Amino acid sequence: MHYPYLRPAAQRRLVTDRFLGLDRRPGLPEGAFSDMLNLTAADFPMLSTRPRRGLVRNIPNPGGLLAKDALVTVEDGSLCVNGLPTPVTGLAPGPKQLVSMGARVLVFPDKVYYNTADPADYGSLEADWSYTGTVEYTLCDREGRPWQDPVLSPDEPADPENGLLWLDAAASQGGTLRQWSAAQLCWVEIGTVYTRLRFSSMGQIPRLFSALDGVKIQGATFEDLNGEKLLYALGGGEDEQDWIVLVGLIDAAVTRENETVRITRSLPDMDYVCECRNRLWGCRYGLRDGKAVNEIYASALGDPKNFRQYLGLSTDSWTASVGSDGPWTGAVGYLGRPCFFKEDRIHSVTVSALGAHRLDEMPCRGVQRGSAGSLTLVGETLFYKARDGVCAWQGGFPAEVGAALGEGPWSKALGAAVDGRYYLSLEGPEGWCLLVYDTATALWHREDGFRALAFAALEGELYAIEAGTGDLWALKGTAGEKETSLPWMAETGPLRYTAPDRQYLSRFDLVLETEPGTRLEVWLRYDEGGDWERAAVLERPAGLSVSLPIRPRRCGQLRLRLKGEGGVRLLALTRILERGSDLGE
Repeated sequence: MHYPYLRPAAQRRLVTDRFLGLDRRPGLPEGAFSDMLNLTAADFPMLSTRPRRGLVRNIPNPGGLLAKDALVTVEDGSLCVNGLPTPVTGLAPGPKQLVSMGARVLVFPDKVYYNTADPADYGSLEADWSYTGTVEYTLCDREGRPWQDPVLSPDEPADPENGLLWLDAAASQGGTLRQWSAAQLCWVEIGTVYTRLRFSSMGQIPRLFSALDGVKIQGATFEDLNGEKLLYALGGGEDEQDWIVLVGLIDAAVTRENETVRITRSLPDMDYVCECRNRLWGCRYGLRDGKAVNEIYASALGDPKNFRQYLGLSTDSWTASVGSDGPWTGAVGYLGRPCFFKEDRIHSVTVSALGAHRLDEMPCRGVQRGSAGSLTLVGETLFYKARDGVCAWQGGFPAEVGAALGEGPWSKALGAAVDGRYYLSLEGPEGWCLLVYDTATALWHREDGFRALAFAALEGELYAIEAGTGDLWALKGTAGEKETSLPWMAETGPLRYTAPDRQYLSRFDLVLETEPGTRLEVWLRYDEGGDWERAAVLERPAGLSVSLPIRPRRCGQLRLRLKGEGGVRLLALTRILERGSDLGE
């Protein structure tokens, strides 16, 4: 008797051994995951857990973080270097913009500085000195050496001696000061006239000001000496009266009693600041001295204290008004140019060696408001959070790199870079999270819900202050006490295999490597409507490579979720497909 021969069901094997990170778009590609926790592209094409972080220490009331030769932090209103306090104290509460300029650390909005190479050099970038007492006014040369009083006359003095000064009667209202030259036998006009002001104070002015500071003078007897001025020279000391030299004309030396003079050197209030080409740059949208402004500023070359130094040189301070509307959203130095961002455009300054700086404007996606900290240079590319995505910019038009993150909304982003990866802490639809973009593979991965207050990369390690707790973490784990718990998770999108030949998934095979003590759970959800069902549990006392088969029940589609505790690397995911009948049985 002959029985019919039953053919085995046709099978097809799909092997995924390239895992493509996080992708929240509909119809995500093969090997991508719709959600994940604490995974990284460091072992691409494998999927692996991130390194365990190291807890370095706790920072009380943190305000900022910067990397120089050591970590610079703001703690409890004080500036600290490598955890040790500096003399810079009394900082106002709140987040700070810390800018590195040479050996100096500049702190905004407090407008103070600290020189890491010279601990005795610190203080305010601004200066304000008020004085009431005796003031002596004397004509002088640029170095402050006094001159004799000029002859005040509407007519030329007769038989003048060499060096005699002559001031016509109308000079104090705009006349001309001349000096007799015996060699040329004529009166030589003095184009720039200097006046020295000497005070009875001892050493206060040299402690607060420097030569060529741009200042504002108020209260001087002669109106020509008030207003915006340059301190061409100054002096004084514990045993010497203070004095300054200004451009201005007086008709004779005079001493005034009970004179009140005020000298101020100020910085403009700036929304965002950056260093570029040995200058401090900043921008302001709003009120300045009671006047609405939309401006960009540059300090004098190498001098962050002076934004009012105008000598007619290429090293002068610089200011430009901007016509585009809207508040500034960020600033950074990039490609040798200071770049200033709004939500819908980028303004960049081409710095000229002759001082003729040029301001350019590019309408494009700029930095989202509240995400100025996302501006981060990774290799040669500048990354930042725009209003509708994450952009990469190399000087032309920015390119979108965050499409895989989905629609959001995402906001309040803060970025950093290490090892060619862009770390982005931002607020999304489900709260705060830490996302990482690997520039070598162009893949995104999600770590966890870490909310960073500040980042700083130092000697190949990325440090971050956790908002809320003030804990300072080494994200790569090369410093500090490593965390003991490392939960992880990876969830696929909906897997559909029913069309066109009524295929169904008969088995999963997972090939993975685990650390000692790792626990792994496999969860399945069928047809998008049911609850998650646990399909397998694996506990490994030792780090081994293992193949784990999973048999799901037949369905139209399913999702796969892998979750566990401890280090793991997923080498491959194999799916065995079989063909069913047209009735779906």
